[in-house]
Amino acid sequence: MQRQREEMLTTRRVTLMGLAAATLCGPAFAAEPAQIAFDGLYKSFGVLGFQFSDRVTALRGQGVRLTGYMAPPLKPESHFFVLTREPLAICPFCQSDADWPVDIVVVFMKEITPMVSAGRKVVVSGRLEIGSATDRDTGFVSQIRLVDASFTLA
Repeated sequence: MQRQREEMLTTRRVTLMGLAAATLCGPAFAAEPAQIAFDGLYKSFGVLGFQFSDRVTALRGQGVRLTGYMAPPLKPESHFFVLTREPLAICPFCQSDADWPVDIVVVFMKEITPMVSAGRKVVVSGRLEIGSATDRDTGFVSQIRLVDASFTLA
């Protein structure tokens, strides 16, 4: 009987220590952000407007990862940039008649960051926001945004 009690206490201690360790180390073992793609942003898009895909809607407010190209920035260092499916050769803000791709995502960085060449592919991680929003500093209107973001070269 005494042996059974000791085994139960040992099991309880091990379980509690494991739970404590998991609590302390939880962020280190956090799941990778969900990968999304430009092809999966919208369910439909046309003259009557657009509808976000079910997956994008389900991921609203969560960490995601998206691969694309930085559109040419307004300045060499910035707190935001536009991510596109294909590289652009011109600054979309500089020419009013430029064809602006439908599949863009505005990326707001955690901090002011040096931008990279428009021809370099980047992987961006950040929290997904969807729905029309106007940036108070730039006046830029977006439908899909990654906020508190960072990027690495692909």
